[in-house]
Amino acid sequence: MRLHRNLVYTVIDSLRDIFNEEVYADKAVEKALKRDKRWGARDRKFVAETIYEIVRWKRLYAEIANVKTPFSRPELWRIFAVWCVLKGIKLPDWNQIEPTPNRRIKGKFDELSKIRKFREAIPDWIDEVCVQELGEELWTKEIAALNKQAQVILRTNTLNISKEKLQKELASEDIDTEFIKGHDDALKLVERANVFKTEAFKKGYFEVQDASSQLVAAYLDVKPGMKVVDTCAGAGGKTLHLASLMENKGQIIAMDIYESKLKKLKVRSRRNGVHNIDTKVIDSTKVIKKLHNKADRVLIDAPCSGLGVIRRNPDSKWKLQPEFLTKIRKTQQEVLQQYSKMVKPGGKLVYATCSILPSENQEQVNTFLASEAGAEFSFVKDNKVLAHLSGFDGFYMALLEKK
Repeated sequence: MRLHRNLVYTVIDSLRDIFNEEVYADKAVEKALKRDKRWGARDRKFVAETIYEIVRWKRLYAEIANVKTPFSRPELWRIFAVWCVLKGIKLPDWNQIEPTPNRRIKGKFDELSKIRKFREAIPDWIDEVCVQELGEELWTKEIAALNKQAQVILRTNTLNISKEKLQKELASEDIDTEFIKGHDDALKLVERANVFKTEAFKKGYFEVQDASSQLVAAYLDVKPGMKVVDTCAGAGGKTLHLASLMENKGQIIAMDIYESKLKKLKVRSRRNGVHNIDTKVIDSTKVIKKLHNKADRVLIDAPCSGLGVIRRNPDSKWKLQPEFLTKIRKTQQEVLQQYSKMVKPGGKLVYATCSILPSENQEQVNTFLASEAGAEFSFVKDNKVLAHLSGFDGFYMALLEKK
């Protein structure tokens, strides 16, 4: 592979923004890809994948390069040189690239690869918490799976098209896909591609949504005509799936504390041809109280550490802090206590997270069931989805029924 200056400079600038300025990796990549309109698909792929790869392995590469955050520009070049050597890419004769000791880099890599926190490039505290909650063996397998690049998975919008027809439609646009066993509406891309430029996307035939995430709406057991509340709807990936499962019949109330996210949901709803969603901003407790005992189904896709989805958000490993974990556990229980009151007798509730930690998952459900509010509910079933077993994101979902 021959390196091009303008592409590599873009990568270095983006890494500086992510590591030193706390910019989210996806935003940095989005900005980077707008830098030069003349870039072709191969150039854009190099920029995006190189940024994500160096972000994912930051701790390992920084240790080999013997540099610490915040990184100076020459230190970012040293990290980039380590990446090149380990990828077998010939280093160009540029001023920014110092004489690089290839043998020392490979030797250091072999040495550090024996230690999990360096091999898997994770902060000490995350490694300790996950060992404590999952055990050495399980965590070792799980973090290895979570460090693999996430596949692109689509969810068919069955309001507009069948999965089989969508597959043919995408094939006509030179995008090959495969079915995924156990996931009724999912298609997996054989090769990565920009699916947002396809006619199929513009027509509202699909959404991009990981296979594990697609299990959540189905777990709620919705039927057409029901009154369903999605309490932490965000931009509405699961809300739109619920609308498909309900065949656009009944009412879905999509709630969130962020109005900006609900605005994105409205745009997505129009493209999907969904018209049974009402959005509500949670700006006071009144919004919740008005719905007490009114909903057939309630989905609580709770805020969480996101440790199950670090394959697609590798920078979250570096942004997540121990105090956030403590705070979010408290929030999760508060949300369960408050939002569960919207379920009517005989109705059902799903509590879900994209975390793999029992303290955010089954322990939260057990605490809730032992409380006064939880005494009205019975536990039906739960699903602990681990990346190393499923091949997809780590997720948790529990189904409860109100007596």
